[in-house]
Amino acid sequence: MPNPDSKLRIYNTLTKAKEDFQPLNPPQVGIYLCGPTVYAESHIGHMVGPVIFDTIKRYLRYSGYEPTWVVNITDVDDKLINKSRERGIPVSQIATEMTADYLANLRELGVNQIDYMPRATDHMGNIIRFVEDLVEKGFAYAVEGDVFFDVTKDPGYGQLSNRNIDDQQGEGGGAAAKKRSSGDFALWKSAKPGEISWDSPWGKGRPGWHIECSAMSREILGETFDIHGGGLDLMFPHHENELAQSGCCHGKPMVKYWMHNGLMRAGAKGKVGGKSDRESAAEATPEEAAEGKISRSKGAGGLSTLIRRHTGTRIRFFLLRTHYRSTILFNDEGLEEAGVALEGFYRLFDRVEEITGKSFYDDSFEPARTRAEGEFDPGDNELLKQVDEFRGKFIVAMDDDLNTGLAVSVLFDWLRSMNRYLDETKLASGAKADAPEVVALVTAMQKMKELTDILGLFTKVPASGGGDEAAQEMLDKAVHLLIDLRKEARERKDYATGDTIRNRLSEIGIALLDKKEGTTWEAS
Repeated sequence: MPNPDSKLRIYNTLTKAKEDFQPLNPPQVGIYLCGPTVYAESHIGHMVGPVIFDTIKRYLRYSGYEPTWVVNITDVDDKLINKSRERGIPVSQIATEMTADYLANLRELGVNQIDYMPRATDHMGNIIRFVEDLVEKGFAYAVEGDVFFDVTKDPGYGQLSNRNIDDQQGEGGGAAAKKRSSGDFALWKSAKPGEISWDSPWGKGRPGWHIECSAMSREILGETFDIHGGGLDLMFPHHENELAQSGCCHGKPMVKYWMHNGLMRAGAKGKVGGKSDRESAAEATPEEAAEGKISRSKGAGGLSTLIRRHTGTRIRFFLLRTHYRSTILFNDEGLEEAGVALEGFYRLFDRVEEITGKSFYDDSFEPARTRAEGEFDPGDNELLKQVDEFRGKFIVAMDDDLNTGLAVSVLFDWLRSMNRYLDETKLASGAKADAPEVVALVTAMQKMKELTDILGLFTKVPASGGGDEAAQEMLDKAVHLLIDLRKEARERKDYATGDTIRNRLSEIGIALLDKKEGTTWEAS
């Protein structure tokens, strides 16, 4: 059961206030996070929510709860259909390729806490039944093969985003002429010639975006669950429409706590381990948050390349150094500075392993898995008194709306304290394991491991990709030089030379990817 002393509070976007966390059926906690529409490669913005909620699930489990986390995959959508036409391959093939890319990037960033990852196309029966229920209850209407939700039938519509019906603006095009009011939104879309479609009571078609999440969350987590997460830009219309259709269908609230993370945009760097340059997402509208955000439509991409340059651990650390409701200011300088900061921890872990023979990257220190198990008596030992204080500050930060930014700052203070201790005690290889100074050191590192595991940091030996930035940059420039030479050869119709460049790169583990916007590369 959860620790009775837990004071976890989270900011609820619906009430616009921090609230004591009291799940519906403790210790169980149901969490749903909106996942990607898999029509193109992932960019770094797609990792913000997963890294945050991976950490949230870890902390809930540490606090004695039993969380279940769902992340959906939208594998049928206008964007997928357009990409299918552009590439001349089936929607399902694009979805499969891009889902694999998304999952690979999640693994690199240490996101491994997801319990269910439903695909919309696997839940078509549930989606159709959901729409049928809304029609039967008078909240939706069908017109010429399309089905729309009638926002005027929901007196609470707009409560999440603080909008009224007069402020709504729905889809344009041919669908607009079929709707009773402009704010009505599509639950089911009739199929156009050649489009992917499913049979339904209204004819062949496919679901609207919003109904997919309502149907999948209900199927896995129930009609009402604890936490719904997503980027601030999804508050309207996506989450507002989910809330409306689910609440009207079931006659009860869909979600108890709505949690929205801030978005990522290009910006000035902030000092890692100090006070970062951040903006409060809690005070921003969805439109303000979305303005300038990193997205595919603004040319973002190449996450696999970014991971090769900086490593997944560095990117995860960079994302967690900011409170989840704040805007994340992204730039290469910030990532490089995060790498420098991580090196300080790596050096400490090397020093400790030399003294104790224990690696920080596995379970050699046998860290506690819950906060109750982690309680300890520091006695009169000065180092352990400091450790107890750091541990307390870390937990207070996480209890206060899961403030990972402040928690990371505590780890930096802890790092400096550990280095001072090693300098003062002059511990080195050959020190006796039962020496009081070594025993205290092992306990201190055990407690640090307990908390860094919550953040999903330092769970494996550092990757070498981010350790030599100059070499990585040189490799990237060399490959792009060959890409340019290949392009020139093909323009001269010297296809043999072009093929030779591709084949020789393939032999050394470099795959060229020809896309509409140009050629990129990745390690094969």
